[in-house]
Amino acid sequence: MSKVFVIGLGKSGLAAARLLRQKNYQVTVYDSSQSPSLLTQKENLEKEKITVKLGELPCLEGDIPDLIVVSPGVPWDIPILEKARALGIKTIGEMELAWQYLKNYPWIGITGTNGKTTTTALVEAMLKAGGIKTKACGNIGYAACDLALEAMVNPPDWVVAEISSYQIESSFELSPKIGIWTTFTPDHLERHKTIENYHRIKATLLERSRLKILNADDSHLYNFGLNLQWRNVHWTSIRGKEYLSGDLEKGVYLEDSWIVAFKELIAPISIFKMVGRHNQQNLLLAVAAARLAGVDKQAIVEAISTFKGVPHRLELVRTINGVDYINDSKATNYDAAEVGLDAVDAPVILIAGGLAKKGDDSRWIAKIKEKCAFVLLIGFSAPSFAQRLSQAGFDNYEIVETMSKALPRSREMAEKFNAKVVLLSPACASFDQYSSFEARGDDFRQLCYNL
Repeated sequence: MSKVFVIGLGKSGLAAARLLRQKNYQVTVYDSSQSPSLLTQKENLEKEKITVKLGELPCLEGDIPDLIVVSPGVPWDIPILEKARALGIKTIGEMELAWQYLKNYPWIGITGTNGKTTTTALVEAMLKAGGIKTKACGNIGYAACDLALEAMVNPPDWVVAEISSYQIESSFELSPKIGIWTTFTPDHLERHKTIENYHRIKATLLERSRLKILNADDSHLYNFGLNLQWRNVHWTSIRGKEYLSGDLEKGVYLEDSWIVAFKELIAPISIFKMVGRHNQQNLLLAVAAARLAGVDKQAIVEAISTFKGVPHRLELVRTINGVDYINDSKATNYDAAEVGLDAVDAPVILIAGGLAKKGDDSRWIAKIKEKCAFVLLIGFSAPSFAQRLSQAGFDNYEIVETMSKALPRSREMAEKFNAKVVLLSPACASFDQYSSFEARGDDFRQLCYNL
């Protein structure tokens, strides 16, 4: 029996271990943490004849596996993985493992710095409206290996996958039939080191995609795409057909407030209820993918008109005394947070902070000065954000430290400044105070209900 090590017992590692065990591999899962939830998972997995070792990583001295599968949250350059590759041990990510068992089905792979989740959810909704059996997986929340397990008894017609740079980095054969690149701005530089490396990783997914969809409204992607010799590129633009590159029969754009796909009128943009130009960009990318996958016009119209968005991305939680409380916890970098602020009505009471990432915050701070009446700062980065706001000449802020303090204070500030919106859009990762951006958004939502 072949021996496999799985590193990282998160959602992806758990799915990978169960898939491998189902395929009759001898599986050992390693995780350097020993949290109570992991101890519970260890007990459950060992009942399934999967060995779990917590608080350690493999040493690769004598006990050599045939394969190592890595969860997305595990850095690709840690010493144990460098050693494994030097020893010639095949080392792949969980997404690549899923591909090995799902490659006989057509894939739509969605990547990009921002916009991935909404675009993925829109593509899934359109395909389902068209009677296509599918389920979104990957970075969106449903592990790809779980889908591979499910496919053994209930195979999909298409695989729709949101694929992060972490997942692309550890995939070498994953080749979608349709690849979408939503946006590109600096992100995850603490892991990928340089923007050039981050770009290279993203580009490899599109290079391996048979059909490619690019957002022409993203200046980086537009200039990058023009310099390529890629074939089968489809461009999208909310600015109109004159901003597309190449054949209009391959383009999706807005014209006189109508969605036009491959020179066919689809629907007026007014039937789409999500706010923000960025969401219109996401919509056009999804329409392009749905048409290329064979979804008919009427099904696309139905999906657009009924789509309500995704949790934690400009999610309206409730309205209190005319003030909208909006959960944008998924805005984990400056660009996403700037987009979130741009999408809502001023004046805004902003809740921001957490574990800051590397990047240029200047445009985000300019947007704060333009739209915010007051800023409430939480988490590890609150003092440094306060300093940056002061340096920029914006003094309407307060360090409140935690979400539980921020919500009642936000209500007071909304009344004081006659604000229209209280917006959680952190511009930061969540790991200083929460296990994930979802947990942070859930906390915000529950505190809103408690007000």
